[in-house]
Amino acid sequence: MRRLTKIGAASAVLVVALAGCAQDEGSNGGGGSASEDLCAGDGDGPKVGLAYDVGGRGDQSFNDAAAAGMKEAVDELDATCTEAEAQDGEAESAREDRLRTLADEGHNPIVGVGFAYSEAANAVAPDYPEVNFAVIDGFDPDDEPNDNVAYLGFAENEGSFLVGVAAALTTEADHVGFVGGVNTPLIQKFEAGYVAGVEAVSKDITVDVQYIEESDLAGFNDPAGGKAAATAMYDGGADVVYHAAGGSGAGVFDAAVEAGDGMWAIGVDSDQYLTASADAQPHILTSMLKRVDTATFNMVQSIADEEPLVSYQTYDLAADGVGYSTSGDFLDEDTIGQIDDYADQIKSGDIEVPDTP
Repeated sequence: MRRLTKIGAASAVLVVALAGCAQDEGSNGGGGSASEDLCAGDGDGPKVGLAYDVGGRGDQSFNDAAAAGMKEAVDELDATCTEAEAQDGEAESAREDRLRTLADEGHNPIVGVGFAYSEAANAVAPDYPEVNFAVIDGFDPDDEPNDNVAYLGFAENEGSFLVGVAAALTTEADHVGFVGGVNTPLIQKFEAGYVAGVEAVSKDITVDVQYIEESDLAGFNDPAGGKAAATAMYDGGADVVYHAAGGSGAGVFDAAVEAGDGMWAIGVDSDQYLTASADAQPHILTSMLKRVDTATFNMVQSIADEEPLVSYQTYDLAADGVGYSTSGDFLDEDTIGQIDDYADQIKSGDIEVPDTP
């Protein structure tokens, strides 16, 4: 049983800046603190332009996973980089200008973190044929991929299926939830996989679904909106809530803490148990791992090897592009065994996970 509701959240327009080193203070999930000088150094490897999605480094989720991949490239490939910070409410022209600035400064590759850079890369790439661009979760708006753009995608539905199984095997209320940041085809993949995983265990489990925003990317950077959505679910009887909401997921964790003992949240993109507060950690059942770090590093590696990645690249379960975490030891051996059995069936093709609700 699936129930769908939607809530709105206000957006804010903030400053857009390029930073060759530090950004605002905060913690992150793998790339170091947001104030860390990630791009320090004078290596002779690839000079990378890293353009973050809304929320920036320090979101303990999607952007931090990209930063972790960049840090690996700095350490292992002698790469250098410039970070570009995007904020809520910016125009499409701002993303184009950001990519052009990085290209004019001699960066190669230039990695746009998030699907919102797809149209910008499509517009800018033809003007810089010697520069390689990559877009995490990217797509070509004209269905004619540029020769110098790589669209780095993931089977989020497959990873979400696995945490859906975890939720179904954990719930005592037969009632779980999903909070999406923005109602887009990409986030619908998370929803579809999660619901399918729950229903694979039992079709009698109710699944609530809420999106913080219908189209405004502020939905990925709105902890208050995430908390409101999750609180409504816990108050309505759910005892496990999975978020695919970027920085808004912090609010989901806060809601789980306030809901009390026996209330669970599921993280996304990185192992969010590792970066959550001490209060939130006892409530984070697992996280759906999306290896944005691997995709980012592989793009830089391809430039170092002079064999640039181009067109569509998919990181699925079989390629270890997605998965789930076990930090906190909240999943017992039987649950892990069942999740892994479903994973094997997905890898073999015996289970085909839907990518639309």
